[in-house]
Amino acid sequence: MSDGVNGEKRGATGQADQADQAGQANRPGPPDAETPAAPAARAATAAAVTWASVVAVLLLTLPWAVRDRLPDPLATHWGGEAPDGSTSLLAAAVGPALCWAAVVAAAAVARWRAGAAARPWVGAGLGFTGALLVGAQASIVHANLDRPDWQHARPVGPAVAVALAAAVAVGLLGRGLARRRGPGPLPVTASDAPGLDLPDGQRAVWLSRTVNPWLGLLAGVFGVGAVAAALAALGGLGGPGWALFAPLAVVAVTAAGCSSVQARVTERGLDVAFGPFGWPARHWSTADVAAARAEQRTPAQVGGWGYRLSGLGTTVMLRRGECLVVRPRRGVEFAVSVDDAERGAALLNTLAARRAG
Repeated sequence: MSDGVNGEKRGATGQADQADQAGQANRPGPPDAETPAAPAARAATAAAVTWASVVAVLLLTLPWAVRDRLPDPLATHWGGEAPDGSTSLLAAAVGPALCWAAVVAAAAVARWRAGAAARPWVGAGLGFTGALLVGAQASIVHANLDRPDWQHARPVGPAVAVALAAAVAVGLLGRGLARRRGPGPLPVTASDAPGLDLPDGQRAVWLSRTVNPWLGLLAGVFGVGAVAAALAALGGLGGPGWALFAPLAVVAVTAAGCSSVQARVTERGLDVAFGPFGWPARHWSTADVAAARAEQRTPAQVGGWGYRLSGLGTTVMLRRGECLVVRPRRGVEFAVSVDDAERGAALLNTLAARRAG
């Protein structure tokens, strides 16, 4: 009897020691301690500030640098080939700069609220909008250059198309530069992560499904619109009907594919199926899984609803809250918002550790 009591005391002491060590490990460091992500965050902030300043300077100075060769007012709006609207030289310079200041402020708020997860989307937004505004400003200046008045300004169609293409390229570049590379350090493996007490030889299956009724409603509305456009085209409207059918059908199919998701963990690994028909689907074998966990995520963190790509990896966000997060051995993390994610992650860790062992 005494040995049993002593054994319990020793076990309690050992647990207390472990708890004390864990507390020391989790205790925050000194105020001046710097995390590994801090230099990257500072570099991203410096790049954003530099880009914002350069765009603001270009928007303000492009018209004023050649003001002696520009009419006042300037043509700023075109109805086809001919200009049909104008504004003063001062407004043409200050207006886009003020618009850019509002965009920068909105990006700063989004970055502050969502943290590092918003960095790729902030980079894309600032890159695209800044390049588009500068391209549009340059197009307007070129169209009005050396013209006697704004009514004789040149057409801007080709220049705007080039500016839009360049803006898309700069936006993609900004997103790529701001995106975190890779899944980062691996804190635990499947054998270290929480698992289930599953006896050898026993099989288990975990299944969870999430439905977003709003995306399902959106798919239905646009689907009905697509059918109506097709019927109208077949009934004799021709071009306009088919022109409406394509975008409506694309939105309907995309929303339907993101309206529901089903995750299943078996001996084979993890299968994630999308939409009411379970297609398309993604699969990770247990050999491909480094570790899995449950994590709370929100649409603001991952950039919205549906199938999202962000600094956190890939997230299927149908409702805020608990997500099953899988860290593969290669590539970025994948998360799906399903209920009972903790049990699913534990089973996947158990099966992956058994496969590795």
